[in-house]
Amino acid sequence: MSNLTNNRINITATAAQVTGVKTAIQTINSNLPFLVGLTTEERMALPAINVNNKAFTEDAINAMANNPTLMPSYLSVTNMQNDLTLFTQLDELILIVKQLLERLEDTQLLAGSEAYVSALAAYRAIGGAADAGVAGADTIYNQLKTRFANQGAGTSTPSTPPVQQ
Repeated sequence: MSNLTNNRINITATAAQVTGVKTAIQTINSNLPFLVGLTTEERMALPAINVNNKAFTEDAINAMANNPTLMPSYLSVTNMQNDLTLFTQLDELILIVKQLLERLEDTQLLAGSEAYVSALAAYRAIGGAADAGVAGADTIYNQLKTRFANQGAGTSTPSTPPVQQ
């Protein structure tokens, strides 16, 4: 929480950093022009590969490659190998991107939490000042307390999460 005892993050990204990340993401998109978007229905309808059926798929590709006379002409070993190779390549990239996404979301959550908890502390301090009769505090307190107007039975003071040490 900024300005409190547990300030784990107190930084902003520079405009150059944000621009650099956006450019890097655009580069990734440019390097993978074959990526597709599926509808929810398509995602649900498509059979998904897992550890067991990946091994089955590999075995089927090997069987097809070693026994071409048994295979109909509309089945292509090369196409199947390409699909499985792409699946494996994307699996590696997805893991890296998921790790990055988790860190982005965790950092965003922490930054937002620290800002919000500090805002709650400020709200309570202003409420104390208003109760003590400090000039102008009533107006600020009344403006801030509208955020909590529809939460619970007559309480205008939100609960504060415990401070982590």
